[in-house]
Amino acid sequence: MLTKKIDTLVVGAGQAGIAMSEHLSNSNIPHLVLERSRIAERWRSERWDTLVANGPAWHDRFPNMEFPDFDPNGFPNKEQVADYFVAYADMIKAPIICGVEVLEVKRNDGRPGFRVETSDGVIEANNVVAATGPFQCPLIPDLVPENEAITQIHSKDYHNPEQLPEGAVLVVGAGSSGAQIADELLLAGKSIYLSVGPHDLPPRSYRGRDFVWWLGVLGKWEATTRDPEMEHVTIAVSGAHGGHTVDFRRLAGQGITLLGRTQSFKNNVMGFASDLTKNIASGNAYTLSLLDQADAYVIRNGLDFPEEPEARKVLPDPKCVTNPILELNLKEAGINSIVWATGFDVDYSWLKVDALDEKGKPKHERGISGESGVYFLGLPWQSRRGSSFIWGVWEDAKFLTDQIALRRNYLDFDASESASKL
Repeated sequence: MLTKKIDTLVVGAGQAGIAMSEHLSNSNIPHLVLERSRIAERWRSERWDTLVANGPAWHDRFPNMEFPDFDPNGFPNKEQVADYFVAYADMIKAPIICGVEVLEVKRNDGRPGFRVETSDGVIEANNVVAATGPFQCPLIPDLVPENEAITQIHSKDYHNPEQLPEGAVLVVGAGSSGAQIADELLLAGKSIYLSVGPHDLPPRSYRGRDFVWWLGVLGKWEATTRDPEMEHVTIAVSGAHGGHTVDFRRLAGQGITLLGRTQSFKNNVMGFASDLTKNIASGNAYTLSLLDQADAYVIRNGLDFPEEPEARKVLPDPKCVTNPILELNLKEAGINSIVWATGFDVDYSWLKVDALDEKGKPKHERGISGESGVYFLGLPWQSRRGSSFIWGVWEDAKFLTDQIALRRNYLDFDASESASKL
């Protein structure tokens, strides 16, 4: 690829990049999307084999195309989700080039735009949209040294139970990924210890409607401000096995040993916080609060939804919750592997512009960075709670496209004014 000029360069061809491309095309803005691997690659190679979407097909999609030949209330598997994005990109004729990695973005000296170095040449762009998403660098706490005689793997690299050696498994993190992986390993015959931190615990469905519907009609997807105290609170929900509510007490009853937050390691002994009882109770308090709001909505709107008293029943606390383990000798417990379901960090080291803070995280307002012409897309809570979801990123892409179009109008006006003075 020789030096090429383009108005807007989009980096990444996952859900964010494809959504951005659709809106840029609709606004007649010339653009190019670069993807270092395949379209929606992370869905294919950086998820476990049995993963399905956590939301039903009618909900977790772009508005202009349904999942083909699929039950709207079902939960597509990871390959079907990736195939959906490939088909969508083909439908909108997105100008995507795969197999090209962006190495560096710098502002041009003395003139507008950016110089973008790629693995296949140089591109000059007036605008750059970083659409690489939030799942870039696996986060593993610096607790257990790599030279310890124990297998350690992040959920990004976990694919199936056969990867792990014989013996018990400690799963750290009880959001959607950790809870589902722990359940899968239990069904595979493994002895499981699950470290549970603070979490929200929505019901999979209530009174005949999926929880995503309830969050929608109750306005919760549109929440714009996240409580700082909830920064490390994850959501535990599952589309596995046709979709079900994650119930940690039920998992304990099936044989999983629940633990508090993992916080230390020394001499083969893992230390856990004394917060397990609180975390389990807080998760259930969230459930009951959501049910209360749903019931009030039904009454207020005169809806004929079936009552569901069973949804409010809570199993008794198991022994591992009433008498939590604070220290665990991994060798004595027979634990030979740890699955870290501890989330991800971002990596914008290729973005050599004034758009990042001292920790390398985006400085932005609704995706508009402090560096004029640089935009971010696909971030959690970018504009509201739904931003990092498939349908949410599509709406954020529309907003950013409008901002790019507005900026182009100003630049075109300035160029015409300058030309008229010649």
